[in-house]
Amino acid sequence: MPKPEGNRVSFEPKEVMAIDEIDLGGADFWLRPIEEREGAFRTLRRERPVSFHQEMAPPPGLGIERGPGFWALTRHADILEVSRQPEVFCSGQGSNIVDLPPMFLEFFGSMINMDDPKHARLRRIVARGFTPRMVARAEEAVERCAVSIVDRIVDRGECDFVADVANVLPLAIICDMMGIPQSEREMVIEKSNVILGAGDPDIVKNPEERVPAILAAGAQLSELVKDLGRARREAPTDDLTSALANAEVDGEKLDDQEIGSFFVLLCVAGNETTRNAMSHGMHALCEYPEQRAIWQADFEGVAPTAVDEVIRWATPVIHFRRTATRDTEIRGQKIREGEKVVLWYTSANRDEEAFVDPYTFDVLRRDNEHVAFGGPGPHFCLGAHLARRELTLMFRELFARVPDIEVVGWPHRLVSNFIHGIKRMDCRFTPGGPTVS
Repeated sequence: MPKPEGNRVSFEPKEVMAIDEIDLGGADFWLRPIEEREGAFRTLRRERPVSFHQEMAPPPGLGIERGPGFWALTRHADILEVSRQPEVFCSGQGSNIVDLPPMFLEFFGSMINMDDPKHARLRRIVARGFTPRMVARAEEAVERCAVSIVDRIVDRGECDFVADVANVLPLAIICDMMGIPQSEREMVIEKSNVILGAGDPDIVKNPEERVPAILAAGAQLSELVKDLGRARREAPTDDLTSALANAEVDGEKLDDQEIGSFFVLLCVAGNETTRNAMSHGMHALCEYPEQRAIWQADFEGVAPTAVDEVIRWATPVIHFRRTATRDTEIRGQKIREGEKVVLWYTSANRDEEAFVDPYTFDVLRRDNEHVAFGGPGPHFCLGAHLARRELTLMFRELFARVPDIEVVGWPHRLVSNFIHGIKRMDCRFTPGGPTVS
């Protein structure tokens, strides 16, 4: 349970497993309470910061064998170091632990599953689309959307925070930026949820249907934007799809497949980080009212540190994988060429060597070099700035118009070793918002 510590609050991880009992590749580990998982990562950081684990059996129907296992990195410093060495620890063989077919990697991962020079080329062209005008347009859309979201819930006095708030904002902004028609936006939300949550039985019940469901969802999202891109080449507009379809760097342009895959990446990475940070942030602010009061008392002044603390606390993406391109060594542990190295961001963001009181939620935290957007290097999240703005503007609108919003009961968490997600979180507040006397 949270315990007060002056103006800050924290929780204590439970170290209930001996070091040799910790199995990050086992499904049972991810069904444990969060306090026990946090305790296991603390044990690993202290006793075995670089450890080897067996892999889960791959999903049925994928046609691949169980992998050879992986090295788990749990220390913040090691994750920074590996992230800075893409030539030694590559992304092109996959960012998930399981070995997926190459077409699957490119289709769903886009830039995440690429190395230079291909990665640099794609990132340069994509960056060309994020002009100052486009970023300003996105920020204006965030403000409008935040107002619209609260308009829809303010008189009800209750909501499912995930479905009614957190799910809506990031995908609405992505769709607005890309120029996706309003008639297609419910489909975009539904298919994005399938891709990221197919491992949860509440989303896809039959395990044998998970891979076909993911592939079908990705194909629908990709085809939507491939068609849109072809239209924008014929008749350009001022949206991001048009910019991507027509951007040229050193004589090169994106083809239809690259535009489609990039949209799938946006729907997955751009949506998931923001919506789960927002949900976990709302929960933390309700669990720790002292911190909420500090932020509400000086919203603009506290927002920069509060938003980064929400992102650190949430760590929406639990891990990413790299693959060693040559024999190397981490903390004295030999890593052979071709072996998998998994960067556990969820552990790095609680590392006692990197953060003062890491299990304390502190909206005034200054030294906060979290890795929730990935570590430094070529794969640092391209949308980090926009994600921060989305969180800032959404919480500003919520605090202004439903300042007494509270979580009712416990959040329904996604079952996943990859996404730290919340599926449902019921909230209540005074209908109509604060009265003005």
